[in-house]
Amino acid sequence: MHNSCVSNDQNAETSTAGAYITSGQEFTRDTNYITTRITRDGADGYPVEAGRYRLVAARACPWANRTIIVRRLLGLEDAISMGITGPTHDRRSWTFDLDPGGVDPVLGIERIQDAYFARFPDYPRGITVPAVVDVPTGQVVTNDYAQITLDFSTEWAQYHREGAPQLYPEPLRDEIDTVARRVFTEVNNGVYRCGFAGSQEAYEKAYDRLFTAMDWLEERLTGQRFLVGDTITEADVRLFTTLVRWDPVYHGHFKTNRQKLIEFPALWGYARDLFQTPGFGDTVDFDHIKRHYYVVHEDINPTQIVPAGPNLDNWLTPHHREQLGGRPFGDGTPPGPVREGERVDPAHTPLR
Repeated sequence: MHNSCVSNDQNAETSTAGAYITSGQEFTRDTNYITTRITRDGADGYPVEAGRYRLVAARACPWANRTIIVRRLLGLEDAISMGITGPTHDRRSWTFDLDPGGVDPVLGIERIQDAYFARFPDYPRGITVPAVVDVPTGQVVTNDYAQITLDFSTEWAQYHREGAPQLYPEPLRDEIDTVARRVFTEVNNGVYRCGFAGSQEAYEKAYDRLFTAMDWLEERLTGQRFLVGDTITEADVRLFTTLVRWDPVYHGHFKTNRQKLIEFPALWGYARDLFQTPGFGDTVDFDHIKRHYYVVHEDINPTQIVPAGPNLDNWLTPHHREQLGGRPFGDGTPPGPVREGERVDPAHTPLR
């Protein structure tokens, strides 16, 4: 089964672009990822080493957007370089069509699948982003997006910027893991369960599950500024990337239309609070997000017409969440300006 950030099949002859729905069935996510880790002790053969690895991400993809946010919040730009793919992919792989000549300037490849096949010539699964690539060998190390961000927080600590926040503080890890697990199963994946449902029954079941969780989050965030504790943590990063895509994509395209995000008072305030925090909104490319979903999912949107709306200026309106207390970065500080070459196109964001 496929998620939105995986190209369908490495075999162009037998695959069909946009085949994300299995008729009559509910959507089941393939969660078998390359679980190799980059660690301080190098136990899997890949030790933490500044300049050795390249994060390949797509701004369109919520799972990849997480890694972009965490890398920026922690200040890992000098330690881990980043390549950005285009917002759409063909049936084989995400491509580097934003780069001159369509080639990643560090890896020298046109498709992220080349890094997968360099390590696993017969790689049988979907080609996903985010992926971390070992630059000297050109081989993919891991595409296990959930572990990638946790390792950025823990294994890469020696390369964090001064003032980097504690996104995965030890005293709160059990609660972060518990909240993040429910957010993943019911919300991050829940929107896909609605959008890729293969029957009316599967859709309605997925819809009920999703909004049960959204109501739980609305209640939780009515009285507290962040999901766990009084600072931004990994749990907030994971929820944010779904919320920021809700009105532009999920509400219509995935039929999650009981409410728009702007109709949830606490969740809408929470999402704006994070969006206006350095490291969050400045990684979001609304044009890439819309083009990805509406163009790639041909079985949901066969015309591939990309909606013109919604208006994005409301992301910058006052949220008043500071009245709940909390310190976004704890004892740390916000990240500085976005690095040259990593800025979102100003035409694709309300931030200026």
